[in-house]
Amino acid sequence: MNVFGVDIGGSGIKGAPVDLERGALTEERHKVLTPQPATPDGVAGCVAEVVEHFGWTGPVGVTFPGVVTGSTIRTAANVDKSWIGVDAGTLIGARLGGLPVTVLNDADAAGIAEMTFGAGRGRKGTVIMLTLGTGIGSAVFVDGRLVPNTELGHLELKGHDAETRASTKAKEDEDLSWHHWATRRVRKYLAHVEMLFSPELFIIGGGVSRKADKFLPLIEGIRAEIVPAELQNNAGIVGAGMAAGSE
Repeated sequence: MNVFGVDIGGSGIKGAPVDLERGALTEERHKVLTPQPATPDGVAGCVAEVVEHFGWTGPVGVTFPGVVTGSTIRTAANVDKSWIGVDAGTLIGARLGGLPVTVLNDADAAGIAEMTFGAGRGRKGTVIMLTLGTGIGSAVFVDGRLVPNTELGHLELKGHDAETRASTKAKEDEDLSWHHWATRRVRKYLAHVEMLFSPELFIIGGGVSRKADKFLPLIEGIRAEIVPAELQNNAGIVGAGMAAGSE
């Protein structure tokens, strides 16, 4: 069975049809830049552009970088604040000509995909997926069950929102070396999350997971196992498709 998945990020919006049996994209994903400002109408238009690129006419799953209850947006850290209170499923569904739309938190979607098809398969206990990108997304699983909308990227770290210190964007904006970013920023963030949740496994996702060999070996002093996401930056798309396919 194929379903369409769209992953909305602070810098890009990407999507593709997803094979739910394999947990893989059936075609090369299509990506457009996130509009600035990332207003509801602007983002919905970009989602429609991605879906229409494939001529898709079935169910669509969409991730969102913030807390989502039902399909209503409750927080919006890296997109325009006018999203708060918007029924994203209704808005995007209307732009797609009435196609059924399922909306969920972006990191939750990536985590669901990794727990089913990737690095978290068969893992019990507490597993935390962290997506490092424009911000930091999180998905927490206890014996395979998701605790939704955890948003651990907004924990306080050194008096700052953690994602302003340890995200990939922070690395790029401050021109940090891999060593400085990994040992000073990411390690301290992981240590803080580990102190709070004592996970058995951290899965590191987001686009930077493609370069895991550059920074994960540098991180020491964390008790939990740390591995890169196997689905890398496609995890959100796959998880979005899985959410739509389960409706």
